[in-house]
Amino acid sequence: MKARLKQILTDPRTLLWVWMIIAVTGMTRFGHGRENNFLIFKYEFWHVVHQLPLYIHYPAEYFDLNHYGPTFAMVIAPFAVPPTWLGMLLWLIALTLFLYVAIRHNVFTTYQQVFVYWFCAHEMLNGIQMQQFNIAIAAIIVLTYYCIEREKDFWAAFFIMLGTFVKLYGIVGLAFFLFSKHKGKFVGSLILWAVIMFVAPMVISSPEYIIGQYHDWYISIVEKNADNMFSHGTNISLLGVVRKISGCATYSDLWLIIPGLIAFAAPYLRFRQYANDAFRQTLLASVLMFTVLFSTGSENSTYIIAVVGVAIWYTAAPWQRSKWDVALMVYVFICCTMAHSDLMPRFIREEYMKPYGLKALPVILVWFKLCYEIITKDYKPIAQKA
Repeated sequence: MKARLKQILTDPRTLLWVWMIIAVTGMTRFGHGRENNFLIFKYEFWHVVHQLPLYIHYPAEYFDLNHYGPTFAMVIAPFAVPPTWLGMLLWLIALTLFLYVAIRHNVFTTYQQVFVYWFCAHEMLNGIQMQQFNIAIAAIIVLTYYCIEREKDFWAAFFIMLGTFVKLYGIVGLAFFLFSKHKGKFVGSLILWAVIMFVAPMVISSPEYIIGQYHDWYISIVEKNADNMFSHGTNISLLGVVRKISGCATYSDLWLIIPGLIAFAAPYLRFRQYANDAFRQTLLASVLMFTVLFSTGSENSTYIIAVVGVAIWYTAAPWQRSKWDVALMVYVFICCTMAHSDLMPRFIREEYMKPYGLKALPVILVWFKLCYEIITKDYKPIAQKA
Protein backbone atom coordinates (compact mmCIF):
# COMPACT_ATOMS: atom_id res chain seq x y z
CA MET A 1 0.00 0.00 0.00
CA LYS A 2 2.81 2.43 0.93
CA ALA A 3 4.69 1.55 -2.25
CA ARG A 4 1.57 2.21 -4.33
CA LEU A 5 0.96 5.55 -2.60
CA LYS A 6 4.58 6.57 -3.16
CA GLN A 7 4.27 5.64 -6.81
CA ILE A 8 1.17 7.81 -7.19
CA LEU A 9 2.67 10.80 -5.37
CA THR A 10 5.84 10.72 -7.47
CA ASP A 11 4.16 10.06 -10.82
CA PRO A 12 4.74 13.04 -13.17
CA ARG A 13 1.08 12.86 -14.24
CA THR A 14 -0.06 13.23 -10.62
CA LEU A 15 2.25 16.17 -10.13
CA LEU A 16 1.04 17.80 -13.33
CA TRP A 17 -2.58 17.44 -12.24
CA VAL A 18 -1.78 18.89 -8.80
CA TRP A 19 -0.16 21.92 -10.38
CA MET A 20 -3.03 22.31 -12.85
CA ILE A 21 -5.46 22.30 -9.93
CA ILE A 22 -3.35 25.05 -8.36
CA ALA A 23 -3.59 27.00 -11.64
CA VAL A 24 -7.37 26.74 -11.79
CA THR A 25 -7.59 27.60 -8.08
CA GLY A 26 -6.21 31.00 -9.00
CA MET A 27 -9.54 31.71 -10.73
CA THR A 28 -11.22 31.76 -7.32
CA ARG A 29 -9.82 35.30 -7.03
CA PHE A 30 -11.64 36.36 -10.19
CA GLY A 31 -14.08 39.23 -9.77
CA HIS A 32 -14.46 42.24 -7.46
CA GLY A 33 -10.99 43.56 -8.28
CA ARG A 34 -9.21 40.33 -7.41
CA GLU A 35 -7.95 39.96 -10.95
CA ASN A 36 -6.31 43.39 -10.76
CA ASN A 37 -2.80 42.22 -11.65
CA PHE A 38 -4.06 40.47 -14.75
CA LEU A 39 -5.93 43.62 -15.76
CA ILE A 40 -2.66 45.59 -15.48
CA PHE A 41 -1.05 43.04 -17.80
CA LYS A 42 -3.98 42.93 -20.21
CA TYR A 43 -4.25 46.68 -20.58
CA GLU A 44 -0.53 47.06 -21.19
CA PHE A 45 -1.13 45.35 -24.53
CA TRP A 46 -4.07 47.61 -25.43
CA HIS A 47 -2.24 50.72 -24.22
CA VAL A 48 0.69 49.85 -26.49
CA VAL A 49 -1.66 49.26 -29.43
CA HIS A 50 -3.31 52.65 -28.86
CA GLN A 51 0.04 54.28 -27.96
CA LEU A 52 -1.05 55.45 -24.52
CA PRO A 53 1.35 56.07 -21.59
CA LEU A 54 2.15 52.80 -19.83
CA TYR A 55 3.25 54.07 -16.43
CA ILE A 56 0.44 56.32 -15.24
CA HIS A 57 -2.72 55.56 -13.26
CA TYR A 58 -5.83 54.23 -15.03
CA PRO A 59 -8.38 54.04 -12.19
CA ALA A 60 -11.21 53.13 -14.56
CA GLU A 61 -9.30 49.99 -15.62
CA TYR A 62 -7.26 48.90 -12.57
CA PHE A 63 -5.62 50.21 -9.42
CA ASP A 64 -1.87 50.47 -8.80
CA LEU A 65 0.71 51.13 -11.52
CA ASN A 66 2.25 49.05 -14.27
CA HIS A 67 5.98 48.38 -13.88
CA TYR A 68 6.60 45.95 -16.75
CA GLY A 69 8.67 46.77 -19.81
CA PRO A 70 7.05 47.56 -23.19
CA THR A 71 8.14 44.15 -24.50
CA PHE A 72 5.69 42.53 -22.09
CA ALA A 73 2.89 43.68 -24.38
CA MET A 74 4.00 41.03 -26.87
CA VAL A 75 4.10 38.32 -24.18
CA ILE A 76 0.62 39.07 -22.84
CA ALA A 77 -0.98 39.64 -26.26
CA PRO A 78 -2.54 36.14 -26.68
CA PHE A 79 -4.15 36.48 -23.25
CA ALA A 80 -5.28 40.10 -23.64
CA VAL A 81 -7.53 39.57 -26.64
CA PRO A 82 -10.05 37.01 -25.21
CA PRO A 83 -12.63 37.97 -22.57
CA THR A 84 -10.96 38.71 -19.22
CA TRP A 85 -12.09 35.51 -17.48
CA LEU A 86 -10.82 33.31 -20.32
CA GLY A 87 -7.61 35.25 -20.82
CA MET A 88 -6.85 35.03 -17.10
CA LEU A 89 -7.54 31.28 -17.00
CA LEU A 90 -5.25 30.67 -19.97
CA TRP A 91 -2.61 32.95 -18.41
CA LEU A 92 -2.59 31.00 -15.14
CA ILE A 93 -2.39 27.67 -16.96
CA ALA A 94 0.43 28.96 -19.17
CA LEU A 95 2.44 30.21 -16.17
CA THR A 96 2.01 26.91 -14.35
CA LEU A 97 2.95 24.80 -17.36
CA PHE A 98 5.97 26.99 -18.05
CA LEU A 99 7.52 26.36 -14.64
CA TYR A 100 6.41 22.72 -14.59
CA VAL A 101 8.14 22.06 -17.92
CA ALA A 102 11.23 24.05 -16.86
CA ILE A 103 11.70 21.72 -13.89
CA ARG A 104 10.58 18.52 -15.63
CA HIS A 105 12.75 18.88 -18.72
CA ASN A 106 15.98 19.85 -17.04
CA VAL A 107 19.12 18.24 -15.67
CA PHE A 108 17.53 17.40 -12.33
CA THR A 109 17.08 13.86 -11.06
CA THR A 110 13.58 12.43 -10.59
CA TYR A 111 13.98 12.86 -6.83
CA GLN A 112 14.85 16.53 -7.27
CA GLN A 113 11.89 17.14 -9.57
CA VAL A 114 9.41 15.51 -7.21
CA PHE A 115 10.82 17.40 -4.23
CA VAL A 116 10.64 20.76 -6.02
CA TYR A 117 7.06 20.18 -7.18
CA TRP A 118 5.72 19.27 -3.74
CA PHE A 119 7.83 21.68 -1.68
CA CYS A 120 6.98 24.65 -3.90
CA ALA A 121 3.27 23.85 -4.36
CA HIS A 122 1.98 26.32 -1.78
CA GLU A 123 4.33 29.06 -2.97
CA MET A 124 3.02 28.40 -6.48
CA LEU A 125 -0.46 29.02 -5.14
CA ASN A 126 0.71 32.38 -3.72
CA GLY A 127 1.99 33.41 -7.14
CA ILE A 128 -1.00 32.06 -9.05
CA GLN A 129 -3.54 33.85 -6.86
CA MET A 130 -1.75 37.10 -7.72
CA GLN A 131 -1.48 36.14 -11.43
CA GLN A 132 2.21 37.01 -11.15
CA PHE A 133 4.83 36.84 -13.89
CA ASN A 134 7.35 35.89 -11.18
CA ILE A 135 6.41 32.27 -11.85
CA ALA A 136 7.68 32.75 -15.40
CA ILE A 137 10.84 34.46 -14.08
CA ALA A 138 11.62 31.33 -12.02
CA ALA A 139 11.13 29.23 -15.15
CA ILE A 140 13.26 31.60 -17.24
CA ILE A 141 16.22 31.38 -14.82
CA VAL A 142 15.98 27.58 -14.59
CA LEU A 143 15.69 27.23 -18.38
CA THR A 144 18.64 29.56 -18.92
CA TYR A 145 20.71 27.24 -16.74
CA TYR A 146 19.42 24.20 -18.63
CA CYS A 147 20.26 25.69 -22.02
CA ILE A 148 23.81 26.51 -20.91
CA GLU A 149 24.19 22.95 -19.58
CA ARG A 150 22.99 21.52 -22.90
CA GLU A 151 25.14 23.97 -24.93
CA LYS A 152 22.05 25.71 -26.34
CA ASP A 153 23.54 29.16 -25.88
CA PHE A 154 21.29 30.77 -28.48
CA TRP A 155 18.18 29.89 -26.45
CA ALA A 156 19.87 30.69 -23.13
CA ALA A 157 20.40 34.21 -24.51
CA PHE A 158 16.75 34.33 -25.56
CA PHE A 159 15.52 33.58 -22.04
CA ILE A 160 17.92 36.08 -20.47
CA MET A 161 16.82 38.90 -22.75
CA LEU A 162 13.13 37.99 -22.43
CA GLY A 163 13.30 38.17 -18.63
CA THR A 164 15.35 41.36 -18.75
CA PHE A 165 13.11 43.27 -21.12
CA VAL A 166 9.98 42.24 -19.25
CA LYS A 167 10.99 42.63 -15.60
CA LEU A 168 14.80 43.08 -15.41
CA TYR A 169 15.19 39.98 -13.19
CA GLY A 170 16.17 37.89 -16.22
CA ILE A 171 19.57 39.60 -16.33
CA VAL A 172 20.74 37.33 -13.50
CA GLY A 173 21.01 34.55 -16.09
CA LEU A 174 24.36 36.08 -17.01
CA ALA A 175 25.63 34.44 -13.82
CA PHE A 176 25.93 31.22 -15.84
CA PHE A 177 28.20 32.81 -18.45
CA LEU A 178 31.35 31.12 -17.14
CA PHE A 179 29.71 27.71 -17.57
CA SER A 180 29.17 28.33 -21.29
CA LYS A 181 31.40 26.40 -23.69
CA HIS A 182 30.58 28.77 -26.54
CA LYS A 183 31.08 32.20 -25.04
CA GLY A 184 31.44 34.00 -28.38
CA LYS A 185 28.18 32.55 -29.65
CA PHE A 186 26.57 33.36 -26.31
CA VAL A 187 27.56 37.04 -26.47
CA GLY A 188 26.49 37.33 -30.10
CA SER A 189 23.12 35.75 -29.30
CA LEU A 190 22.62 38.14 -26.39
CA ILE A 191 23.13 41.12 -28.69
CA LEU A 192 20.81 39.70 -31.33
CA TRP A 193 18.00 38.94 -28.88
CA ALA A 194 18.44 42.31 -27.15
CA VAL A 195 17.81 44.05 -30.48
CA ILE A 196 14.80 41.82 -31.22
CA MET A 197 13.27 42.35 -27.77
CA PHE A 198 13.82 46.10 -27.99
CA VAL A 199 12.09 46.54 -31.33
CA ALA A 200 9.41 43.82 -31.00
CA PRO A 201 6.68 46.03 -29.48
CA MET A 202 7.23 48.56 -32.27
CA VAL A 203 5.43 46.09 -34.55
CA ILE A 204 2.11 46.92 -32.87
CA SER A 205 2.83 50.61 -32.17
CA SER A 206 5.63 52.90 -33.38
CA PRO A 207 9.38 53.34 -32.76
CA GLU A 208 9.00 56.84 -31.30
CA TYR A 209 6.32 55.73 -28.87
CA ILE A 210 8.23 52.63 -27.67
CA ILE A 211 11.51 54.51 -27.17
CA GLY A 212 9.64 57.06 -25.08
CA GLN A 213 8.06 54.28 -23.00
CA TYR A 214 11.47 52.71 -22.27
CA HIS A 215 12.51 56.08 -20.84
CA ASP A 216 9.33 56.25 -18.74
CA TRP A 217 9.86 52.64 -17.60
CA TYR A 218 13.23 53.61 -16.16
CA ILE A 219 11.69 56.52 -14.27
CA SER A 220 8.89 54.32 -12.90
CA ILE A 221 11.40 51.77 -11.61
CA VAL A 222 13.45 54.45 -9.84
CA GLU A 223 10.32 55.88 -8.22
CA LYS A 224 9.05 52.44 -7.19
CA ASN A 225 12.40 51.62 -5.59
CA ALA A 226 12.00 54.66 -3.32
CA ASP A 227 8.38 53.76 -2.49
CA ASN A 228 9.38 50.19 -1.58
CA MET A 229 11.65 51.16 1.31
CA PHE A 230 9.25 50.62 4.24
CA SER A 231 6.28 49.15 2.38
CA HIS A 232 4.59 46.14 4.01
CA GLY A 233 3.81 44.67 0.61
CA THR A 234 7.25 45.02 -1.02
CA ASN A 235 10.94 44.98 -0.06
CA ILE A 236 10.41 41.55 1.49
CA SER A 237 14.10 40.83 1.19
CA LEU A 238 17.39 40.86 3.06
CA LEU A 239 17.55 44.56 2.27
CA GLY A 240 14.03 45.03 3.59
CA VAL A 241 14.51 43.05 6.81
CA VAL A 242 17.48 45.20 7.78
CA ARG A 243 15.78 48.42 6.67
CA LYS A 244 12.48 47.73 8.45
CA ILE A 245 13.93 46.37 11.68
CA SER A 246 16.43 49.24 11.94
CA GLY A 247 13.83 51.83 10.91
CA CYS A 248 16.68 53.81 9.34
CA ALA A 249 16.11 55.49 5.96
CA THR A 250 19.42 57.31 5.59
CA TYR A 251 21.92 54.57 4.72
CA SER A 252 22.46 53.22 1.21
CA ASP A 253 21.48 49.63 0.32
CA LEU A 254 24.94 49.35 -1.24
CA TRP A 255 26.29 48.65 2.26
CA LEU A 256 24.44 45.34 2.02
CA ILE A 257 24.48 44.75 -1.74
CA ILE A 258 28.28 44.96 -2.15
CA PRO A 259 29.07 42.35 0.57
CA GLY A 260 26.24 40.26 -0.89
CA LEU A 261 27.77 40.43 -4.36
CA ILE A 262 31.16 39.42 -2.95
CA ALA A 263 29.64 36.40 -1.18
CA PHE A 264 27.68 35.55 -4.34
CA ALA A 265 30.73 35.82 -6.63
CA ALA A 266 33.32 34.11 -4.40
CA PRO A 267 32.40 30.54 -5.50
CA TYR A 268 33.30 31.40 -9.10
CA LEU A 269 36.95 31.27 -8.06
CA ARG A 270 36.63 27.53 -7.35
CA PHE A 271 37.37 26.54 -10.93
CA ARG A 272 38.02 22.89 -10.13
CA GLN A 273 34.47 22.52 -8.84
CA TYR A 274 32.96 23.62 -12.16
CA ALA A 275 33.02 20.01 -13.38
CA ASN A 276 30.62 18.88 -10.64
CA ASP A 277 26.90 18.98 -11.44
CA ALA A 278 26.03 19.56 -7.77
CA PHE A 279 28.26 22.64 -7.62
CA ARG A 280 26.68 24.19 -10.71
CA GLN A 281 23.18 23.41 -9.46
CA THR A 282 23.99 25.02 -6.12
CA LEU A 283 25.04 28.16 -7.99
CA LEU A 284 21.68 28.04 -9.76
CA ALA A 285 20.01 27.87 -6.34
CA SER A 286 22.10 30.83 -5.20
CA VAL A 287 21.05 32.87 -8.25
CA LEU A 288 17.37 32.16 -7.59
CA MET A 289 17.62 33.23 -3.95
CA PHE A 290 19.93 36.19 -4.54
CA THR A 291 17.51 37.62 -7.12
CA VAL A 292 14.82 37.93 -4.45
CA LEU A 293 16.90 38.69 -1.36
CA PHE A 294 18.66 41.68 -2.92
CA SER A 295 15.69 43.32 -4.63
CA THR A 296 13.59 46.04 -2.99
CA GLY A 297 10.74 45.02 -5.29
CA SER A 298 10.39 41.54 -3.77
CA GLU A 299 6.80 40.75 -2.78
CA ASN A 300 5.02 37.80 -1.23
CA SER A 301 4.37 36.34 -4.68
CA THR A 302 8.00 36.83 -5.75
CA TYR A 303 9.06 34.02 -3.44
CA ILE A 304 8.25 31.28 -5.91
CA ILE A 305 11.64 32.21 -7.40
CA ALA A 306 13.51 31.92 -4.09
CA VAL A 307 11.70 28.80 -2.83
CA VAL A 308 12.54 26.91 -6.03
CA GLY A 309 16.14 27.87 -5.25
CA VAL A 310 15.82 26.56 -1.69
CA ALA A 311 14.51 23.21 -2.95
CA ILE A 312 17.34 22.89 -5.47
CA TRP A 313 19.92 23.76 -2.78
CA TYR A 314 18.59 21.04 -0.49
CA THR A 315 18.49 18.31 -3.14
CA ALA A 316 21.68 19.14 -5.07
CA ALA A 317 24.18 18.34 -2.32
CA PRO A 318 26.12 15.10 -2.93
CA TRP A 319 26.29 14.50 0.84
CA GLN A 320 23.61 13.47 3.34
CA ARG A 321 21.69 16.46 4.63
CA SER A 322 21.85 16.94 8.42
CA LYS A 323 18.97 17.23 10.88
CA TRP A 324 19.71 20.95 11.06
CA ASP A 325 19.20 21.21 7.31
CA VAL A 326 15.88 19.40 7.62
CA ALA A 327 14.87 21.77 10.43
CA LEU A 328 15.84 24.71 8.23
CA MET A 329 13.60 23.42 5.44
CA VAL A 330 10.70 23.06 7.86
CA TYR A 331 11.33 26.65 8.97
CA VAL A 332 11.25 27.79 5.32
CA PHE A 333 7.99 25.97 4.71
CA ILE A 334 6.22 27.32 7.80
CA CYS A 335 7.61 30.85 8.09
CA CYS A 336 8.18 31.62 4.40
CA THR A 337 5.65 29.80 2.25
CA MET A 338 2.94 30.08 4.92
CA ALA A 339 4.00 33.53 6.19
CA HIS A 340 1.14 35.52 4.68
CA SER A 341 -1.50 32.77 4.65
CA ASP A 342 -4.39 32.19 7.05
CA LEU A 343 -2.42 29.27 8.51
CA MET A 344 -0.13 31.81 10.15
CA PRO A 345 -1.78 33.29 13.28
CA ARG A 346 -3.21 36.68 12.35
CA PHE A 347 -1.45 38.53 15.18
CA ILE A 348 1.96 37.21 14.15
CA ARG A 349 1.26 37.81 10.47
CA GLU A 350 0.03 41.37 10.83
CA GLU A 351 2.25 42.56 13.69
CA TYR A 352 5.57 40.92 12.79
CA MET A 353 5.74 39.05 9.47
CA LYS A 354 4.43 41.84 7.21
CA PRO A 355 5.81 44.97 8.94
CA TYR A 356 9.35 43.58 9.15
CA GLY A 357 9.41 41.48 5.97
CA LEU A 358 10.14 38.34 8.00
CA LYS A 359 8.99 36.07 5.20
CA ALA A 360 12.51 36.63 3.87
CA LEU A 361 14.30 35.49 7.03
CA PRO A 362 14.20 31.69 6.43
CA VAL A 363 15.54 32.15 2.89
CA ILE A 364 18.24 34.49 4.18
CA LEU A 365 19.44 31.77 6.57
CA VAL A 366 19.43 29.17 3.79
CA TRP A 367 21.39 31.49 1.50
CA PHE A 368 23.96 32.17 4.23
CA LYS A 369 24.42 28.43 4.72
CA LEU A 370 24.64 27.93 0.96
CA CYS A 371 27.37 30.59 0.76
CA TYR A 372 29.35 28.80 3.46
CA GLU A 373 28.95 25.39 1.83
CA ILE A 374 29.76 26.49 -1.69
CA ILE A 375 33.12 27.98 -0.69
CA THR A 376 34.15 25.17 1.70
CA LYS A 377 32.61 21.89 0.50
CA ASP A 378 33.75 19.44 -2.14
CA TYR A 379 30.89 18.82 -4.56
CA LYS A 380 32.44 15.80 -6.21
CA PRO A 381 29.96 12.85 -6.27
CA ILE A 382 30.48 10.50 -3.33
CA ALA A 383 31.11 7.55 -5.66
CA GLN A 384 34.09 9.39 -7.19
CA LYS A 385 35.52 10.21 -3.76
CA ALA A 386 35.67 6.57 -2.70
